[in-house]
Amino acid sequence: MEIQMTAAPVETIETDALALVLFENEEGQEPPPLARKIDRLTAGWIGDLYASGEFKGKMLDTALFYRPSGLRSPRLLVIGGGKAGSFGHAELRRLAGAAARMLKGKGCRSFALTLDAPFDAPEHAAAAVEGAILGDYETDRYKTQDKDDRKPLDRELVVLTAVTSGHEQAVARGRILAESQNFTRDLVNEPANLLPPLVLAERARQMASEYGLECEILDRERMAQLGMGALLGVAAGSQNPPALIIVRYKPETPAPDGAHLGLVGKGVTFDTGGISIKPSDNMEKMKYDMAGGAAVLGVMRALAQLKPAMPVTALVPAVENMPGGRAQRPGDIVTTLSGKTVEVLNTDAEGRLILADAITYAKRLGCTHLVDVATLTGAIVVALGYVNVGVFSNNDEFRDQLLAASKAAGEKMWPMPLDDEYKEMLKSAFADIPNVGNRWGGAITAAIFLKEFVETAPWVHLDIAGTAWLEEAKPYMAKGPTGVTVRTLARLALGWNG
Repeated sequence: MEIQMTAAPVETIETDALALVLFENEEGQEPPPLARKIDRLTAGWIGDLYASGEFKGKMLDTALFYRPSGLRSPRLLVIGGGKAGSFGHAELRRLAGAAARMLKGKGCRSFALTLDAPFDAPEHAAAAVEGAILGDYETDRYKTQDKDDRKPLDRELVVLTAVTSGHEQAVARGRILAESQNFTRDLVNEPANLLPPLVLAERARQMASEYGLECEILDRERMAQLGMGALLGVAAGSQNPPALIIVRYKPETPAPDGAHLGLVGKGVTFDTGGISIKPSDNMEKMKYDMAGGAAVLGVMRALAQLKPAMPVTALVPAVENMPGGRAQRPGDIVTTLSGKTVEVLNTDAEGRLILADAITYAKRLGCTHLVDVATLTGAIVVALGYVNVGVFSNNDEFRDQLLAASKAAGEKMWPMPLDDEYKEMLKSAFADIPNVGNRWGGAITAAIFLKEFVETAPWVHLDIAGTAWLEEAKPYMAKGPTGVTVRTLARLALGWNG
C-alpha cells in the first residue's frame, strides 16, 4: 500500500473515499474544526446525521455518504471514535483498520483519513498508517474460489493540519512495524504441512538475508552435541527434524550500558499434544503454536530497518510435537542444556521444554535481558480471556519498561503474579522439576518452570495463547493470526533506557 501525507484542504482531495472521525456529542463540547467545515461543505449532512439518531459517534459507528456536495471524493465515511477524552493512539489504530476494511469491501482502491487537532501529532499519523496496513491484510491466500471481494488497497492518504519531519519519521516507523507484524501473520497463517521446522528456518534465513541480519540454524546433531535434551525430547516423535533458529541484529554503535536483548519465541509448528494427545476439536488451530517464534522474527525484521542502539538476538526453537514410535512418553526424564533434569508428566506441556533449552542458550550467547513469547497455556485464556497478554517477570523495572512499550504500541497486556509459593506446586520425586503442576494456576506454574532456567537474568514471559489468534473477524482485523507483541517488542528495543 502506498502511504502519502498531505495538509491540503479536504475539499480539494481526490480519492475513492474521505474518512472523518467523529465523536459522541457531549454537552458543552463543540465539534472539531474539520467536522464543522465538512458539515458546511455538505450542506449540513453531519448535523442531520447526528439529529437522526442513526449515528451517535460511538466507537466504530459508521455512516457512508455518496456523492457528498462540496467534496471531490465520491464517498464520505464518518466513523465513530467514542468519547473524545478517551480517544488515543490505540483507538485510532483500530478505527483506521476498520475504515480500510469497510471501504475496500465497497470496492474502494484508495482512501484518505483526516486527522484534526489534537489528534494530528506524529504518533497519531503513525497509528493511522499501522491500522490501515493491518486492516488491509487478509488470510485467504490459499482460497481459489469464493474469496471475499476485498482486493488490497492501493493507497492511504493521511490528511493533517501540517506535515512535519516528525510526521514523516513516525509514519515510516509505523509502516515498518505494521508490515513486520503482517510478516508474522503470514508465517502463523501457513498450514503445518507447508511450514515444518526446517521450512520455518529457511523463511527466517531468507528474511535475515534480505534485511542484513545474521542467521544461524542449529540442527539436531548440533543440539545433541550441546545437550539440549528437553528440546530434542519434544521433537523425537516427528519425522520432521527440529531446528534452533538464531537471528542476530548488531548495531554499528552499541549503547554503552552493555545490554543485549534476547527474544525467545516458541516455535511449535504443529502441536498434537504428543502421546498426551489433544482432543480433535479445534486441533487444526495448532498450526499457530509457533506464533511466538513468528513474532520474534517479525520483530527482527522491523529492528533491522529501524536500527536501535542495542544488540538483539532472537532464538526460535522450532519443533513439531507428534505421537509416534519414537515420541517421548509421560514419565520420561530429560536432561536440559542447563543440566537440570525434568520429569515429563504431560507431553502436551511441550512449549516450556523447548523454551528452557533456548533460554539457557540465549544466556550463553551473552543476552543480558530476556523476553520469551509463547502460546504457552490455555490457563492464561481462562484468566484473561482473549483481550490481554499475560505478563510474568522476575524484575519489576524490566517488566514496567515492557508494559510502557506495550501501552505505546496499543497492545493490551496485564501483569500476573509469580510468587515463590507457586513453586511448591512443581515437585517431582524423580527429577529436579516436573513439566506441569496440578490444574490450578497453570499459567503461573508454567512461568515458574521457565524461571528456573532464567535464574537471575532480568526476564519477562509473555503468554499469548489467548491473543495470537482471532476466532472471528473484527471490524479492524481479519480472522486468524494477529501478530501480537511485534510492535511492543520493537518499541522496547527502540526505547531502551537500561
